[in-house]
Amino acid sequence: MSNTLHIVGGGMAGSEAAWQAAQMGVPVVIHEMRPKVETFAHRTGDLAEMVCSNSFRSDDDEQNAVGLLHWEMRAANGLIMAMADRHRLPAGGALAVDRDPFARSVTRQLRDHPLITVEEGEITALPDDGHWIFATGPLTSQRLGQAIAQETGTDALAFFDAIAPIVYFDSIDMSQAWMQSRYDKGETEEERTAYLNCPMTRDQYEAFIDALLAADKTEFHEGETAGYFDGCLPIEVMAERGRETLRHGPMKPVGLTNPHQPDVKPWAVVQLRRDNALGTLYNIVGFQTKMKYGAQTSVFKMIPGLENASFARLGGIHRNTFLNSPTLLDDRMRLKSRPHIRFAGQITGVEGYVESAAMGLLAGRLAASEILGQPLPPPPQDSAMGALIHHITGGAEARTFQPMNVNFGLFRPVEGLKGGRRGRKDRYKAYTDRAKAAWRGWLEQAAPAPAQG
Repeated sequence: MSNTLHIVGGGMAGSEAAWQAAQMGVPVVIHEMRPKVETFAHRTGDLAEMVCSNSFRSDDDEQNAVGLLHWEMRAANGLIMAMADRHRLPAGGALAVDRDPFARSVTRQLRDHPLITVEEGEITALPDDGHWIFATGPLTSQRLGQAIAQETGTDALAFFDAIAPIVYFDSIDMSQAWMQSRYDKGETEEERTAYLNCPMTRDQYEAFIDALLAADKTEFHEGETAGYFDGCLPIEVMAERGRETLRHGPMKPVGLTNPHQPDVKPWAVVQLRRDNALGTLYNIVGFQTKMKYGAQTSVFKMIPGLENASFARLGGIHRNTFLNSPTLLDDRMRLKSRPHIRFAGQITGVEGYVESAAMGLLAGRLAASEILGQPLPPPPQDSAMGALIHHITGGAEARTFQPMNVNFGLFRPVEGLKGGRRGRKDRYKAYTDRAKAAWRGWLEQAAPAPAQG
């Protein structure tokens, strides 16, 4: 049997899996259907293209589970984090990246690697032999999705991801808007002014909600249902849950002072985050939507400061397919019915760029270690990656399984620490200290991947 590892899908998970396996000395073939077979959301043929937000979320590795996942990926010399750091944009305490140079850099690193080959074309069936990782993500092609469903004996589960719009900076009225990160968070002035803020009065907010609720929405095809992931709800769905929902969500006015009217407290605030290094593009934070294009432009231009906005991209909606991993995958991410096949990334039921890349990192290392005849144990449950993979492959309730972001609720309690909000800071620090020690120990069991140059 060939010792080549085949990886289907060149997104965050597939790219990271390929890098990890190749760095361990295993030859890799990445099978990517783009650009021959296009998708609704992708614009290029680059690997690791970011199709939604340009943020990897919090970079705090002591008080935030996502930041801890960043730390673990960096400790494993992950390609995705190395390229994200190289193309970092100011975003307060978050890690946001310049999306196009980021994807081009990931693509270049993989194509230039002597053990990695990229083959363009669609894989439509599950192979009978070899070493495979399927990391086809939320936009798994219809024919491959049918093959997976036939093998697993179940209909593919699905929810819908909505994409937020992007605005040209020079079309924003800065006499109304201002630059400030919430609570002035960040170590530099650039970080403390990483977000663009558009304030609303109560009357403006109420009119905006009325327009949002009345706007024309994308219609679903017959037989489709919209089971949204709560971490990525379209704004109109949030508004339908209550008129105050947005004001306590992405439009919350806390931690911000309008320099144009410092004595006036905004009723709500719309935030935009820089989307490229030039600062010419800004995405509207939390404003993923399924409104029709014409409705989007009219509704979003009701936001103070965006009355004359020009949009580089309007929002959209796409289907996201994922497995019922607790019933189908083992603790090494292998398909129980065909152990030579692993799954990684969002199709396993994790949500977010970081989580997807992390599952790719694990799948790549686990597969490579088996090929090399030195199989690794599953990652320790006390690490962030271990907590996440434990959840999706057995810890979650299979009957109600839904996509999951990494969070401290997935971690085993640390004995002797105070519960509740008051003890949260000490508790989170204990989680992250324990996780880092556990992760270092697991990494030492594998041939270390060379540092990214």
